Amino acid sequence: MIKFTIITLFREAIEPYLKASMMEKATRKGLAEFDFVDLRDFGLGPHKSVDDTPYGGGDGMLLRCEPVFKAIESVKAKDASAKVILPTPVGEVWNQEMAREFAERETSSHYIILCPHYEGYDERILSIVDYKISLGKYVLTGGELPALAIIDSVVRLIPGVLGGEKSAEIESFSDGDNLEYPQYTRPEDFRGMKVPEILLSGNHGEIAKWREEHSGKA
Repeated sequence: MIKFTIITLFREAIEPYLKASMMEKATRKGLAEFDFVDLRDFGLGPHKSVDDTPYGGGDGMLLRCEPVFKAIESVKAKDASAKVILPTPVGEVWNQEMAREFAERETSSHYIILCPHYEGYDERILSIVDYKISLGKYVLTGGELPALAIIDSVVRLIPGVLGGEKSAEIESFSDGDNLEYPQYTRPEDFRGMKVPEILLSGNHGEIAKWREEHSGKA
């Protein structure tokens, strides 16, 4: 089983997705577990502050070290083997190969995902991060969407989550930069747009050849 503990200020932005579709199926089958830690519980002072202005000036607020370290340490106190993931623009760009590597690790893997917010985070927080991950060259309001993208892309690759035995083997990016071949379903003719005849032929050898010819590269 793989476990994700999400440290966030906005649990309500993440939880509904993890209770639906394939993520719910993975939980129900005991293949994945999701837990939450409210960063605000480790905030400082009467207002449970988790951020402050940056040294040297500048706009925005940064996550402070104290609440982040305490939140992560509270999880590691129960499972010292848990690894920390931080969605950040300075991280390695996430891809299908990385998702597969995470999914194929030991069945008892436990990952803590810290969801940054505001302008960013105190740089010293990186000292307790095991994996710095970027989703691409753009900026989001917080780390909740990247956390969901990482979780979904990993959990769906765990054997038993997807319906078809080979579903994850033939899809886009399953082998580097490959793009999956075009696919069709009923009806055969929709508003003059017809399914290629070869796919209706029943000739599996020719169908395989057609699919290979129509697969591409990203």
